[in-house]
Amino acid sequence: MTEARQQRNTADLLVECLEEEEVHYIFGIPGEENLPVMNAIEKSKIEFVTVRHEQGAAFMADVYGRLTGKAGVCLATLGPGATNLITGVADADCDGAPLVAISGQVSTDKMHITAHQYLDLRAMFEPITRRAYTVVRPDTVSEITRLAFKYAEREKPGATFIDLPINISKMPVDDAEKPLLHKVITPETAIDEQIEAAANIISNAKNPVILAGSGVIRSHSAEMLTKFSEKLKLPVINTMMAKGAIPFDNAYSLWTVGIPMSDYQTKVLEDASLVIAVGYDIIEYNPAKWNTKRADIVHIDMMPADINKHYQPKVEVVGDIPNTLFRIMQKSSRLQEPTSALAIRKKMVEEHEQYADDISFPVKPQKALIDARKVMGKDDIVISDVGAHKVWIARHYNCYKPNTCIISNGFATMGIAVPGAIAAKLVHPDRKVLAIAGDAGFLMNCQEFETAHRLGVNFVTLIFNDASYGLIKWKQDDQFGHHCYVDFTNPDFVKLAESMGAIGYRITKTEELLPTLKQAFDQDKPVIIDCPIDYDENMKLTHHLERLMKELQ
Repeated sequence: MTEARQQRNTADLLVECLEEEEVHYIFGIPGEENLPVMNAIEKSKIEFVTVRHEQGAAFMADVYGRLTGKAGVCLATLGPGATNLITGVADADCDGAPLVAISGQVSTDKMHITAHQYLDLRAMFEPITRRAYTVVRPDTVSEITRLAFKYAEREKPGATFIDLPINISKMPVDDAEKPLLHKVITPETAIDEQIEAAANIISNAKNPVILAGSGVIRSHSAEMLTKFSEKLKLPVINTMMAKGAIPFDNAYSLWTVGIPMSDYQTKVLEDASLVIAVGYDIIEYNPAKWNTKRADIVHIDMMPADINKHYQPKVEVVGDIPNTLFRIMQKSSRLQEPTSALAIRKKMVEEHEQYADDISFPVKPQKALIDARKVMGKDDIVISDVGAHKVWIARHYNCYKPNTCIISNGFATMGIAVPGAIAAKLVHPDRKVLAIAGDAGFLMNCQEFETAHRLGVNFVTLIFNDASYGLIKWKQDDQFGHHCYVDFTNPDFVKLAESMGAIGYRITKTEELLPTLKQAFDQDKPVIIDCPIDYDENMKLTHHLERLMKELQ
């Protein structure tokens, strides 16, 4: 007698929908209220990555989405499991990373009363997602899943949330219920009138500059942007999340803007008669900081401009960015070299290179990043955590290609580097991946080194060790002339690495850093490098930039 076929349930259909959406990994932690989903995943083609904290799962999904353009998926149980996802989900939503978060929930017959671990998760996630859904009928799960991925992946990408009550997940579904087809929508093209208007203002502008944002990276526009810049002789400044939008060694590249202080790039933007904002997102770099003289603005993006009194474009060109740039380039003409911007670029390069041979100890952050750049290939990936080191990475870690330096700069949250590096290595196992974190940010998700060891991913984490919340200390010293409540002690990072199956190195003199980085990337395990860092350079940079702004006036 043959055994009766087991009835499909809602959890099975949900996982079938995830397979239709081409989900390869789900990052998360099993829990009592998501057990039917876990059972369905086990029978699927999807690889479940068990993490050590739900925040790590969300960050992994976040960086996976940033690097692939497809929604990363994270999963948690109800209550505290779901709330632990919140920081990573908010980061993805602010930074424009496609992400779908899924949680378990109490059964629907308990949602109207006081119940163990019950929270109104849909209400909690709504402010930090594009859409949040609760599944209350089995026959709606295919539509809800398709909606979640649609809103997560369309421009501007972000996070969505699905809340699945335990009793609904167990309910049978009819054999006729199937996943909805995954669809990719081709971006619309800009209208001719917008192209003509942009070409006219660009051709006649006295002192134009391009401000490239993260939309350039998401739309795969870097190559076209570079051609656009070279043909029309336009200098390019990129935001932190648009590093690599134009190769840093290109003659028209003026590197990165967005650190808290005014810098070379700020001066170029202040002097511009026209700012050509390409894929620019105001969440990254407030226009009030650079549009102080009310320059004309041409807005080129897949979405209309956000409303901001400091960002009121004279022309908006809305449509597929590579297509837009090509068409404007064909109709524009500029012959004059941007001599003042090129002179500033020369000063930038000279300042950057003066640290290459600095062997003072502790290691200067500029020197650490120059050495890191020497080890990393053009396609290799740096994942930056958030802290004082992010300012230095913005200034001194230069990129040749897009998506080779991942920085959280919309939500700007600490703790992303280690879980983000795991995701980057899963996406690109053939590339070197370097996580750069402060000692504070590293310890926020260092538990994921066990996950890395278990998965067998061999990335390197470089810790800038100053035994303090260095960025806050910097701001306190700048504003008040002293600091307080920011210093702490650290564990032995070498022993910590070894206890988690990784390899640990400690830098004792600056000359060791470059060979240690090379050695670390030869290992077949995750590696931690404990590098004492000279953050006296922080206030030195503040004073240097104050003098620089006076010189450039």
